Amino acid sequence: AIHSVAWHHEGKQFICSHSDGTLTIWNVKSPTKPFQTITPHGKQLKDGKKPEPCKPILKVEYKTTRAGEPFIILSGGLSYDTVGRRPCLTVMHGKSTAVLEMDYSIVDFLTLCETPYPNDFQEPYAVVVLLEKDLVLIDLAQNGYPIFENPYPLTIHESPVTCCEYFADCPVDLIPALYSVGARQKRQGYSKKEWPISGGNWGLITQSYPEIIITGHADGSIKFWDASAITLQVLYKLKTAKVFEKSRNKDDRPNTDIVDEDPYAIQIISWCPESRMLCIAGVSAHVIIYRFSKQEVTTEVIPMLEVRLLYEINDIESPDGEPVPPLPTPGTGSNPQSIVPQSHPSTSSSSSDGLRDNVPCLKVKNSPLKQSPGYQIELVIQLVWVSGEPPQQITSLAVNSAYGLVVFGNCNGIAMVDYLQKTVLLNLGTIELYGSNDPYRREPRSPRKTRQPSGAGLCDINEGTVVPEDRCKSPTSGSGSPNNSDDDQKMNNFIEKVKTKSRKFSKMVANDIAKMSRKLSLPTELKPDLDVKDNSFSRSRSSSVTSIDKESREAISALHFCETFTRKADTSPSPCLWVGTTLGTVLVIVLNLPPGGEQRLLQPVIVSPSGTILRLKGAILRMAFLDTTGSLVPPAHEPWREHNVPEDKDEKDKSKKRRPVSVSPSSSQEISENQYAVICSEKQAKVISLPSQNCIYKQNITETSFVLRGDIVSLSNSICLACFCANGHIMTFSLPSLRPLLDVYYLPLTNMRIARTFCFTNNGQALYLVSPTEIQRLTYSQETCENLQEMLGELFTPVETPEAPNRGFFKGLFGGGAQSLDREELFGESASGKASRSLAQHIPGPGGIEGVKGAASGVVGELARARLALDERGQKLGELEEKTAAMLYSADSFSKHAHEMMLKYKDKKWYQF
Repeated sequence: AIHSVAWHHEGKQFICSHSDGTLTIWNVKSPTKPFQTITPHGKQLKDGKKPEPCKPILKVEYKTTRAGEPFIILSGGLSYDTVGRRPCLTVMHGKSTAVLEMDYSIVDFLTLCETPYPNDFQEPYAVVVLLEKDLVLIDLAQNGYPIFENPYPLTIHESPVTCCEYFADCPVDLIPALYSVGARQKRQGYSKKEWPISGGNWGLITQSYPEIIITGHADGSIKFWDASAITLQVLYKLKTAKVFEKSRNKDDRPNTDIVDEDPYAIQIISWCPESRMLCIAGVSAHVIIYRFSKQEVTTEVIPMLEVRLLYEINDIESPDGEPVPPLPTPGTGSNPQSIVPQSHPSTSSSSSDGLRDNVPCLKVKNSPLKQSPGYQIELVIQLVWVSGEPPQQITSLAVNSAYGLVVFGNCNGIAMVDYLQKTVLLNLGTIELYGSNDPYRREPRSPRKTRQPSGAGLCDINEGTVVPEDRCKSPTSGSGSPNNSDDDQKMNNFIEKVKTKSRKFSKMVANDIAKMSRKLSLPTELKPDLDVKDNSFSRSRSSSVTSIDKESREAISALHFCETFTRKADTSPSPCLWVGTTLGTVLVIVLNLPPGGEQRLLQPVIVSPSGTILRLKGAILRMAFLDTTGSLVPPAHEPWREHNVPEDKDEKDKSKKRRPVSVSPSSSQEISENQYAVICSEKQAKVISLPSQNCIYKQNITETSFVLRGDIVSLSNSICLACFCANGHIMTFSLPSLRPLLDVYYLPLTNMRIARTFCFTNNGQALYLVSPTEIQRLTYSQETCENLQEMLGELFTPVETPEAPNRGFFKGLFGGGAQSLDREELFGESASGKASRSLAQHIPGPGGIEGVKGAASGVVGELARARLALDERGQKLGELEEKTAAMLYSADSFSKHAHEMMLKYKDKKWYQF
């Protein structure tokens, strides 16, 4: 069977590709048998036997050159014994045969030649290969056939995209910095020539601000893209998985994995464009902090912290139905175990009762790590298994470069880490953040042996403060009486029985949750049953505290560092952290930072809850702050500087001054001035005046649906709140008044990919993944819509047609074979002049042999068809003329009858009718 045919440019030969992996070359003058038969990948057998059949050659091209042998380019044709070999493109040139392996299946290929005319020497210089997931251009002019560097983002789905963030109006030096470090990552061996396809023109770039898209992928990689105007160009790729040990096979894989596949997948990205600090949270409950550097470094020991984040509340019922007496609540007299920052994973893999304990899900490399210019590891944080329960996936993340802090939370609680001192500052369950102000009346359970305090201080839950360890008195040996009572012993035994019975089920639930890690678990699924009536809350709970109850826990859903008023009595703003939960609660934590410079690395950061609690309907999604003029107050940040180069003394003094650690009222900000907190939940938005904490504006965004994404963005020198709802509506509200500006039905929520990747940014831009392989950008800015047509490029560029190949006199006389001529070229008006009008001319009719010959004889046939068309048109015009005359006669007769009727009744009165 023949799959494809290609001509030699002279028209004397052609080549065919066959289903048995052979090529046959035929001469036009000898049609009885092929001139030559080739099996490019067949093994030549002895004794003159035919080679073994190979796979079909799906396509072949035959291109000639003036100065050398022709190129025969084909796809397929490999021998059947090459099992598992990747798809190949074969280039045969003279006696050499090059086999080029491709990453994906070949869909089609096309050879680029110097001339557009098929009857001239082709002079091929490149081959365009269309693969299932890529487009590859091969340089035929260089030895080894290198590929051209692709300037287009065809590998955005090289690994599935699991999350993305969009930043508009970034610092102008950011894209050049990322491009410079990304250029060093490029593979060697590319062609030295420029991309050969040059058709089309770029549009006029009217936007002057840079835009960056960051995508997180299932293999743990992160890609930075230049998305300015309508371009999309990859800048830099970061592989986060290289910090971890990889198992060779499934048998070597540790049984601490909470996901069966893609354990390094990225879930959350937190990025500060000004300081270039990057923080990511992965599916295996790990957090990695990166610092940008242009210098290559080798890290001998990767800094690492392990954090135990628990969720325990005292609401277990006894088998008889009576509530169990509460355990002693932790106080200053408790004896918690202080943690030690670790540089290697903990070797403890089980607790005293044989349960997996103190083990992270991933193992950090303990060998030196060479880090190229770009993003380099500052700290690795991992949540560990606790008494046989796996760590819960992280639901929120925030980093602040001015404070040197990173904070993250999940459905168990919240943890804050000082990444400069490599210590844990805060490690609390969600209910412990409330202290004595918990509206759900939940009581924290005694930490016992599994409780881990903060690394920099011991927390007094009832008092709501954190005191540094070095300022504490030595803790006592127990939290209650020295000997446990019988009731306490029975209760502990019952707890262990409940945990043992539900452990198998908890593993099943944990695996199910892990497999759905790439899907967004909607905020409504995390909410318990709440009855909100006059600020009284009742909660239905399960009697188990195992993973059966994880879905109804109060998770941390939003985090925001800022400098604002933390309490009603405050007279000046101070650094703090605002925490939002899935139950609609906002809590404020005060940060007491040491002075900058060397003191920042020596003195501890003191963290204390402020007691401020605000409430909204639905899970908290986003928080921001405005000043008295309505302008956005960005979080404090440290300007980027190169950390791998020693600083001069003057530079150190400058750095001390520029780091905003505590802000006091300046001359421009009087004590009477205030700020506005903007809080958006999945149901409503509120603007709260600070420090009075009065709600001055409130907007119920949706009653029947819920908000998937809300962002506070700048647009046209103003600030607004942009929301995307699950019912497909995009809504914007003015700030601080929360007046509705836009409500447009855009698209329905057809899959979780849209919900997981939708994000807004400044200047009226937004994006989401419309499919696993495509990013969809949209705008809700009128200015961008008006300029869109100018921004779009042109696909085709008009060029002059190159000259046709010139046939020499002797070639036309002696060689080149028969040349087709038609009668018009020999005897037509163009060659012989105009014929006399008295000379009869043969015009063939529409049927018969004469009609067929006339239609096939070049220009004469065209003239005959034109004449027939004119005749038909004349007939139709004649019919139209007759119809027009009939209508004219009818109108004339109607006019006469009307005139007669008028004369008849002209002189009659009305009563004579």
